[in-house]
Amino acid sequence: MADLSTLVQLKACMTERLNITIYSDGGASPNPGPGGWAALLIADNGYTKELSGAEKETTNNRMELTAAVEALRALKQSSHVMFYTDSEYLRKGITEWLAKWIRQGWQRREGEVKNQDLWQALQAETKRHEITWQWVKGHAGNPNNERVDQMATAARQQMLGLPVTPIPTAQVEIAFQVRASKTGKYGGWAIRVTVQDAAPEIITNQIAGENLTHNELELIALLDILQRATPDTALNIYCPSDYTCNGMSQWVHGWQKRGWITKEGGEVQHRKRWEALLDAARPLTIRWLRDPNPPPDYVKQLKKLAAHAAGEST
Repeated sequence: MADLSTLVQLKACMTERLNITIYSDGGASPNPGPGGWAALLIADNGYTKELSGAEKETTNNRMELTAAVEALRALKQSSHVMFYTDSEYLRKGITEWLAKWIRQGWQRREGEVKNQDLWQALQAETKRHEITWQWVKGHAGNPNNERVDQMATAARQQMLGLPVTPIPTAQVEIAFQVRASKTGKYGGWAIRVTVQDAAPEIITNQIAGENLTHNELELIALLDILQRATPDTALNIYCPSDYTCNGMSQWVHGWQKRGWITKEGGEVQHRKRWEALLDAARPLTIRWLRDPNPPPDYVKQLKKLAAHAAGEST
C-alpha cells in the first residue's frame, strides 16, 4: 500500500488543501525516564503513514508534544487536519493556554512554562495548517488511538533493547459496496476480501426489508463482514463513505457517552445496528479507511455486483 508521502508528491502541484486525520500518543516509563512517541496519519483517500521515535530521558508531556510536532512536520503540503489526542495537556495547551503563555513571556504563576522549545516548534507547525483538535479517551477501544499507544510503547522498548510487544498488522484487506433497490424493498452488497497475497475473494448478498437506505445497508453489509472474521483477526476495512468509516472510528464513542444522542440533540439512527457492530468489532483489530480516490477498478466491479444483488441494473 502506498504511504502518505506518495500521496503528497502526487498532489503537490494542487492548490487545495488535503484532508488529513492524525492520531498521536506518547509517554515515558517511568515518568520521567525513557519514553516513546508515535503518530498515525490518514489521508481522506485511505493512504496512511506511521511515525514513531524514542528518547532515553524524557517525560510523558514531552513525548506527547514531540508526537504532535513530528506528525505535522510530516505533512509537506498545507492541510485540513483533524487531530486526535488522548492528552488534555496537548489539546488544552495548544487551544487555550498557548496564547496566554506567549503574552506573559512564557511565564506562569508557578514559574517558567515547561517544554517551551516544543511548544514553540508546535506553534510554528500549526501555522501551516487548518487544525481541529479533538480529545479522545485513551484505552477506550478506539482502534487508531490504541495503535499509536502500541507504537509508542514499541519504540521505547526497541530503544532500550527490550523485547518488543508485537503490534497487530493487517492480515486481511476488505472493501465493500452497497445498493438499495428503487423500491427500497431489497438491498444488495458486494464484498472483496484479500488475505495477504492470495487472490481476492468476492462475496455478494441480498436482504429484503422496508425503506432500506444506503446508510442502513452499509451497516448491514459491515456487520456481515465482521461476523465472518475470526477472533483476533487484524483487518484493513475500506468503507464506501464517511458514514461507516467515521462512524466506527470516531462518532460511535461519543454517541455512547451521550446515551446514543447526536451532538445536535437527536437520536442516533439505526442504534441497534451500531451496537451490533461494536459487539462484532470488539475481538478484532481494525483500521477504518476510506476508499481510495480515484477508486481502483475493483470498486466499479463491486458496485455492479451490489446492484445485481439488489435486483437493479447499473
